Parts: sequence; structure tokens; C-alpha cells
Amino acid sequence: MTAVWREDGPPAAPALVLLSSLGTTGEMWAPCLGPLVERFRVIRVELPGHDGSVTAPRATPCTLGDLADRVLAVLDQAGVGRAHVAGVSIGAMTALWLAARHPARVGRIAALCTTAHPDPERYRSRAAAVRDRGVAAVADVPRALWITPALAERDPALPAALEAMQAGVDPEGYAQCCDALATTDLRPELARVAAPALVVAGADDPAAPPDQLREIADGIAGARLVLLDHAAHLAPVERPGAVARLLLDHLAAPGTPAAGDVTRRAVLGDAHVDAAAAATTGFTAAFQDFITRYAWGEVWPRPGLGRRERSIATLAVLVTLGAEHELALHVRGALRNGLTPDEIGEVLLHTALYAGLPRANRAFAIAREVLAEMPD
Repeated sequence: MTAVWREDGPPAAPALVLLSSLGTTGEMWAPCLGPLVERFRVIRVELPGHDGSVTAPRATPCTLGDLADRVLAVLDQAGVGRAHVAGVSIGAMTALWLAARHPARVGRIAALCTTAHPDPERYRSRAAAVRDRGVAAVADVPRALWITPALAERDPALPAALEAMQAGVDPEGYAQCCDALATTDLRPELARVAAPALVVAGADDPAAPPDQLREIADGIAGARLVLLDHAAHLAPVERPGAVARLLLDHLAAPGTPAAGDVTRRAVLGDAHVDAAAAATTGFTAAFQDFITRYAWGEVWPRPGLGRRERSIATLAVLVTLGAEHELALHVRGALRNGLTPDEIGEVLLHTALYAGLPRANRAFAIAREVLAEMPD
């Protein structure tokens, strides 16, 4: 079921999806939106029952995968193939799921104020309470968890505004999100995340203490962990300037060797990357750093094309150049990136029209040898 969504910023800019926490709407991101829309096409996607988003019939099963599918449906509707994704709490969990399960659709990710394994009983109980008594059953959550007492004292109107935001959520939509949280455990998924990841913890967050964010950062290769002082669960509300700066620095950052190594291993495999590292000498070290940093850390992860499309382009170029050694390597990479043997054959056949029959004939022979080595 497609969610309610809204977009801001230049239509031709790189897409950035912002996902909110349980009980809030995309308005949660408003305090830090200004700097982001100058650089990105910002798409805010609502949870079920939040800000008028349609809720499925009562007690319809809902999982984190279902919430991720809603985001993908919005991207399809918006004509976006690949986007950066940032989220808070359940929104951050959805971002992590997308990066682990749909890497071709995700550029960089930012996970704020969240956990990899919510307490199932807490959310089962909360779902039951909300279904029984409405969202009033959780009326204390905004003041207790979302912002620090210091902020509430400085801005007395803010707690009431946040409470009103939550009060407008459809109870069944809220409960179905609780159902999704009660069945979520992302710990086995973290190692699958190849997207460059920023992990942000609020130092004063009682809902997702910093040690839970540290667990996420430790589980994702190359992830960066930032601890924000004077922030509870809604860091974009409490520290909007800091959050906007962190997102801009992360999403627009050039490639790094660590990020490039993650992508390179995901496409080419550990065996090849380990062999290349072992063979590196003082003479070749700068070249290996160049490949890892710029090719794999900057160009391959760009949001404009997914890895599948980049494999198609790479195969076509390698056939044209007659780069036989690289071709075998990237046939294997294309399989990892989701191409089927039949699709690889179509790429080679199409390339024959423009690169010439001798090049394509040799490419088919190499690809056939590689495919014969692969398990069924």
C-alpha cells in the first residue's frame, strides 16, 4: 500500500528519502530541512496511519519489510531508481533494511537514534494498548522520550506541539508499526550493508541509548558513529543544525578507502580483493588506493545508477576494449549484482553490434567459462 509522501528541493538533484519515527510525521524533519533541500530532492515518506497515510484493515500483519516496500513504491512513483536514505528510530531501521535487502536502490544511509533489536514485549504491549484505548494510551511518550527536559523548559510550546502530532496518528496505523517493531531483529542484516553508513546517537536518548547505536556501527563495515550531546530521541528536532551538517557532510562526501573496500568486496568478492591487497607493493600502492577510493568509494556508490546498471555498462565497455582479464572478473560481479546468465548474454549480444563480432565472440567464450564455474 503506497504511503503519503511529499517532496522538496530541485527535481533534478540527487534524491534523499527522510523517514520519521513512530508517532511523528515528516514535519519532524522541518527544523533541518532548509540546508538539505538546497542540495537534494528530499522525499519525506509517512508511516501507516501517520499524516493521513492509509492504514491497512485492523490487525493486518505488518513487518519492517512491508514498511521498506512502501518506501520502494514511493520511489517508483516518484521515478527515482536510487536514493540516499536517512531515518530516525523505526525510520532508521527501515533504512538499514533497505540497504541490506535492496542495495541497488540505496546510495548512502544515515541511521539516527535507533536500535537493531527493539524489545518485542514492549511493542506488543504498546500495540495492544493503542488498539484498546487509542493513541491517548501513549500520550506520555513525547515528553518522556522524544526531547530532553532542558529543551522542554526552553521551548514550552514544543512538547504540546509534539503531543498534538502524535495525537493525530491513526491508532491502527500506530499499532501496526508496533507490530513491525515487535518482529524486528536487524543484527543478522548489518553485515550485509555495503552502503556508506552514518550512525548518530543522542547522548540523552532513553529510547535508544548510545550503546545500541554503537552495536549498529560495529556491525556495518566502515560505518561512522557520532554521539550528539544534549539530544534525546528526536535529534533532528533537538539538534537540527548539527543533524543537517552531519547529513550534508556524509551524503556529499567523497569516496574513502574504507567505503570503497566495502563496495569492491560486494561486487568482486573477498578472494579477489584480498589477492589484490596481498599483491600490492610500494610501486602499486597509490594505484590501488586510487581504484578503491574513487572507482569503488565514489563512482560505484553514486545514487544515479544501481549496481546492476553499472555492471551492464562495465561489461559493454570491457568487451569494446577487449579487456579479457577484467571481463571475467566483472562477469562474476554482474552475477553478484543481480544479472542472470541470460541477461549477461543479451549485454554481450547487444555490444556485438557496436564493438564488433570478434570482440563479442571472445567475450562469449570468457563468459561461458565463468558461468560454467558457478554453482547452479
